[in-house]
Amino acid sequence: MKKYQYLFFDLDHTLWDFESNARQTLEQLYDGLSLSSRGINDFERFYSQYIIHNDKLWERYRNGYIKVDELRWKRMWHTLLDFKIADEKLARQMSHDFLELLPTRKALFPYAVELLQYLRGKGYYMHLITNGFEETQLNKIRYSGLDGFFGEVITSEGSNSLKPHREIFEYAFKKTGALPENSIMIGDNIEVDIVGAKNAGMDQVFVNHIDDKRSEESTYTVYSLKEMETLF
Repeated sequence: MKKYQYLFFDLDHTLWDFESNARQTLEQLYDGLSLSSRGINDFERFYSQYIIHNDKLWERYRNGYIKVDELRWKRMWHTLLDFKIADEKLARQMSHDFLELLPTRKALFPYAVELLQYLRGKGYYMHLITNGFEETQLNKIRYSGLDGFFGEVITSEGSNSLKPHREIFEYAFKKTGALPENSIMIGDNIEVDIVGAKNAGMDQVFVNHIDDKRSEESTYTVYSLKEMETLF
């Protein structure tokens, strides 16, 4: 196998189990804010509508159509509107509380810590490239016990760019001293991680947690974090 020196990981949905952590946080908000008394009687529907709006707004944010504040509170606003609740104050409170609680969650994908220990033992330089917000992502890393594994945490906020744009990868190369030819990107999202890394001249590992059929688009594909040991 080609010799890599620098491993760039995505965080959310790759190592840090965003779905599990977001669900726990929204359940806490649902109970703490007594949303059932406001007419939201079905948490499962509430959660599924939140995910739909979050994904749509993140895509708009990545494409430069909205700013970060709009993303943060309008995913709550649109979810409330699905239940005929037009309460901007409540939506903003939910956004604030969500961002306070979410980074303290600790759920990781199976074998995340063991893989990072294995790769560190092999002598790889490991860094993160994430589209998340600086403080939020650093807190996720700290609370989940990942803070000893990565040299640099490259965020969209810190780099003033987002995956899949080439600029965030170039910023990462400059920050770490890595080169495209001795680096590889490890992530779960074809459009963001895999296409972005390709555009930056990097090889890629697609961590296919959900059995996405487009796995042939990446340099390598694994279906679990443990399987990555066969590549490195």
